[in-house]
Order: sequence, then C-alpha cells, then structure tokens
Amino acid sequence: MQKDNRTLTRQIKYLLLGLTLFFCQHSFGQKSKIDSLTDALLITKNDTSKASTLLLISEELLHQQPDTVIILSNQILELSEKNNYTFGIKNANNNLGVINMNKGNNDVALKYFFKVLKISEEAKDSVYIAKSYNNIGIIYRNQDDFKKSMEYTKKSLAIRKNLKDKKGQAVCLTNIGLNYWSLYDYENSLKYSFEAEKLFKETGFTKFLGNVYNNIADVYDEQGKYQDAIKYLKKSFEIKVAQNDKYTIPSFWNNVGSLYIKLKMYDSAFSCLSNGLKLAKDYGSMQDINKSYEHLSFLFAQKKEFEKAYNYYQLYSQTKDTLFNENKTKQITEMETKYQTEKKDNEIKLLNTEKEKERAIAEEKSRKQKIIIWSVISGFLLVTVFAFFIFRSLRITSKQKQIIEVQKIEVEKQKHTIEEKNKDITDSINYAKRIQQAKLPDKKEIHSALPNSFVLFKPKDIVSGDFYYFYKDDKSVFIASADCTGHGVPGAFMSMIGSEKLDDALAHSVDTSEILSHLNKGIKSSLRQTDSNESTRDGMDIALCSVDTDARVIKYAGANRPLWIIRNGQTVVEEIKATKKAIGGFTEDSQHFDTHEIKLQQGDTFYISTDGYADTFGKQDKKLTTKKFKEILLSIQDKSLKEQEQHLDNFIEDWKGETEQVDDILVIGVRL
Repeated sequence: MQKDNRTLTRQIKYLLLGLTLFFCQHSFGQKSKIDSLTDALLITKNDTSKASTLLLISEELLHQQPDTVIILSNQILELSEKNNYTFGIKNANNNLGVINMNKGNNDVALKYFFKVLKISEEAKDSVYIAKSYNNIGIIYRNQDDFKKSMEYTKKSLAIRKNLKDKKGQAVCLTNIGLNYWSLYDYENSLKYSFEAEKLFKETGFTKFLGNVYNNIADVYDEQGKYQDAIKYLKKSFEIKVAQNDKYTIPSFWNNVGSLYIKLKMYDSAFSCLSNGLKLAKDYGSMQDINKSYEHLSFLFAQKKEFEKAYNYYQLYSQTKDTLFNENKTKQITEMETKYQTEKKDNEIKLLNTEKEKERAIAEEKSRKQKIIIWSVISGFLLVTVFAFFIFRSLRITSKQKQIIEVQKIEVEKQKHTIEEKNKDITDSINYAKRIQQAKLPDKKEIHSALPNSFVLFKPKDIVSGDFYYFYKDDKSVFIASADCTGHGVPGAFMSMIGSEKLDDALAHSVDTSEILSHLNKGIKSSLRQTDSNESTRDGMDIALCSVDTDARVIKYAGANRPLWIIRNGQTVVEEIKATKKAIGGFTEDSQHFDTHEIKLQQGDTFYISTDGYADTFGKQDKKLTTKKFKEILLSIQDKSLKEQEQHLDNFIEDWKGETEQVDDILVIGVRL
C-alpha cells in the first residue's frame, strides 16, 4: 500500500511540474494560483486533502486544459474511492462528464452524469441532484430529445427554486430557453433567456452569460434580425475569450459565418467558417466540426459551386452519423433504464429491510401472546362451533358478493389502464404533430414569396402522410404537394423522410426533373428498397413546381400528381399530366420524370394537390370525385386566393358532414 501511495504521489508531482512549466510560459496570474495549489499538494500527506487540492486545480483548468483534467480526475477518483471520499468521487465524475459532453461524446458523458446522480440521491444531496438533472437535460438536448431534456431541466429548476439558488436557476432558465429555440418557440426562448440574463447579473455570476447571449443571437437569426444576432454573438464571444473557454469559440465562428452567408457576405463567411473548423479540429469538438461542414456546404451551394458544396455535405453526413448513430442512442437509453432499475431495486431493498424489522417485532409480540391465547382457546372453540351454524347460510352470499366486488374492481382497473395507455399514446402522437408542424414550411414565408397563394392542409389524423414543401433561392420559388404511403403515424414517418430527402435533392440540382430523380434514389436508399419480396414498397406521389415569378414561368415535374391551370377569364381546367410512376417502391433507380415548362399570364392560377380532397366521402357515402373538384375550382375564380381557401375548407366540411375523413387533404393554389 505504501508503495502504491509513493507511485501515485510521484505521478502527481510529474504532472504538476509540467503544469508549472506551461503556466510560466503563458500566464503569470494563473501561474501564481496553480503554484500555490501545487505547493500545498506536495506537503499534504492525507489522501482526502490531496483529492480536495486536485479538485481545486481541476476547476482552474477545466476549460483551458481538459485533457490534463481527465488525468487529474482519474487520480482524484483513485484517492477518493480508496478513502470513501464522496465529495471527490462526485466532482471527479462530474468533471469527466462535462469534458466528454464538450467533446461531443454524449453517451460517455451521460454515463458519468448518471453515476453522479445515483451517488447524490443515496446521500440525499439536493444540490448535486439538481446539478445532475441539468447536465442530463443538456445531453438529451444534444441528442435532439427535447421532451426528455425539458423534463430533466425543469426538475433541476424546481429543486434550485426550493434551495433559493439563483445562480442555478439562471443556468436552468438558459437551457430551457435553448430547448424552446429548438422547438421553434422563439417567444418563450427569448423570455427564458432574458430571465436568465437578469438573474446572472443580479448574482454577479456572469460566467454563463455567454451561453445566454448565444441563444438570443440564435433566436434573432431565425427571425431574420441578422445584425442583432451578430451583436449578441460578439457579446458572447467577448465573455468566452475572457474566460479562455476554448470549447465554445468554434461555435462562435460557425454562427457568425452562418449569418454572413445570409447577408451574402460570402468571403467573410468562408473566413469565419474555416477558422471555426480549424479550432474545432484542434479541440476535438465533433459537434462543432459537424456544424462547420454543414455551413460550408450551404455556403458553396449559395455560390453555385456545387462540387465543393457536395463534398462538404458528404463530410457533414459522415460526422452527423458519428454523432447520432443508433448504437449511441441505444447506449443512452440503456443507461437511463439501468439507472431507473437500480433506483427501484434500492427502494425495494429498503422496503424489505423495514418489513424484516416489522416481522421480528410481530414475532416477539406473538410469542408473548401465545400463553393468553391457549388459555382461552377452549372457550373460543365452543363459540366457533356455535357461530358456524349461525353464519353458514350467510357465507355463500358473502362469497358471491366478494366475487362481484373483485370483478367490479378488476374492470375499473382495466378501464383505468386502457385510459392511461390511450392518453400516453395520444400525448406521444400530439408531440409528434408538433415536430411535424415544425418541419413544415412557415406559411408566412410562402405568402411572402407568393402573396396570392393558399395552402389548405387537413390531416386525417393528428399527424399526416401528406406534406407541403417550399424553398426559395435567388431566381426561383420551389413549391410541392406530396402524398406519402399511408396516413397517421406511418404516413408521418414517410413525410419526414420525404421532406429531408427533398432538401438533399435540391442541394444537388434546381431542375425539377433531376430533383425528382434524386428524391426517388434518396427514398429507395433511405428505406433500403430492393427487388426482394422482403423489401418495403412505401413511397410517395408528388407534384413539384419551380416558379419564376418575374417571368411568370413554371417548370413542373410530377410523379402521379398533375398540375392544373385555370387561365384568366377561361372556363376550363388545363391539365399537365404527371409521369405515371411513384417516388420509391417499385420504381427503378434510373427512372426519369418529365419536366414541363409553362408560360402564364397575369391573373392565371395554378393548383397542385394530393388525392385526399377528391376522394372525400359525403353524406350519401359517395366520393366527391376529381371532376366535381375541378368544377368547384372553376366556380371560385372570381374570389381572392384567401377566399378560395376558406370556400374549399367550408365546402369539404359540409360535404362530409358526420362522415369520417378517409385520407389526408392538401390543396395548394397560386395566382401570378
């Protein structure tokens, strides 16, 4: 044991000698503090005191020399576990969790944070329980599981309010603001971020103000207030540089670079993003490397340098797969399950211990009572025999009544269980609806690009297999209506895949025919569709238009869904037929989709839709039909597009009455 202690002390001395040399070269003020702690460590013989001193050194180096802190934390764990020093074990594990989180190793970080939570719960340490909840919430946010992130962060906030810990509350409010930003709720994101800023300033704890300002900048970015966003990013950057917090500096360059792209300042954007990528690689931050690749791909796409854009997109996809692969997600889920299971096992053990104590007391009491019991047992037997004859006739009735009551209770339990399960399922689907709605284009953006337009979207269930798509570049506006296989939850999964693959296709080409060809390949690749019988046959029908609003020219390509045009003053619907092949499923990888170029005049209107409106059943159990749908469109040409949307909505509701809607409904109209 003495030999082990000498080895450990020697390792620490060599490490601290290296630290002293480093700080002699880089920072006089920092050197003084590290030196004083080093001196204290070298004269300390008590293992617990050594661990405490190493913790103080780790705090100084956490954001400047994380690799050094990993070595120190392992030394702290060795000393603390040997002496059952709980404080040292908690803090060392927490530091290892923070470093791995900063490096993007979310599964490893979560393992350390759950370890801290378990130790803290056993010790009933509210401060560290709150700290662990907050850190676990950050990991789930990094994994895009915003529901779990919000759940853990709000648990942390409740404990910190009870402890009157304003600093901790401010940290939690910052993370809640980030979650609302991720859920596109910008109003609440700003609300919580400004509350966090106020508390940080009140307490003088400005260490985390950089995170708050970064979040505010993200919101302003989404709202198109790019100059305000840059202002807050610079405020964040100043704080991070002052703290020498190198892990967040790549994020700053990435964010500023993204804003310069939107301001079309491409040279400045490239300079910022290149700087961010270099620093992210130096620091080993996989999340920042992934972001740099994503922004660089978009930058070169904007500059029409598509080969470079594609190369960076490939790098983005590869690093994204590394961050979010199925194994890591599975490991994270298993870690939480293991933590919850162990927690319940400990509760059961505690309960069994209490029951054993109660049983021992009961046995002792029973032993003392035996003498009394046996003294009256003879008389009791006589009474029992007498009671038998009196109550025999009532026994059967009583048993029957008990059976009925038990059955009644069981029915109520089953009913309650079913209601709870239905509620859980409905809550999950409603949350899925929020995610799907967040992925759909903002109708305000569509109206901004196409002022005379409408989108009538009526899902059959809570979530939809139909989706609409919108994208605008310098020359054209792209708009599409798509009908995926199925509806409800299965259809919604397909719609999310379809929307993502449309984004990928537009990164490759702006030609509508090529876009659908890329989309077809993307869907088949994503669903691993082959010619085998076991392969899925899911896919979609789609109508895609590229609109040059200045020249009033439409380039249309369709897969089983046509384009309808009603010319100004005309009384017929002009139909441009689609290619008679679906996207995905049985369609060949090399399938070509025809593009049609149509010149429109002022006042002409075009429509794209899924088949849901025409297939709606009415009160007499009859479908509306495509013919009737066209007649309705012709009859409302004297109305504005907003009035047309309301008319179509009112008509279909009146048509089906109490009849259940059988399919998702999507109709898009545009007048040039």
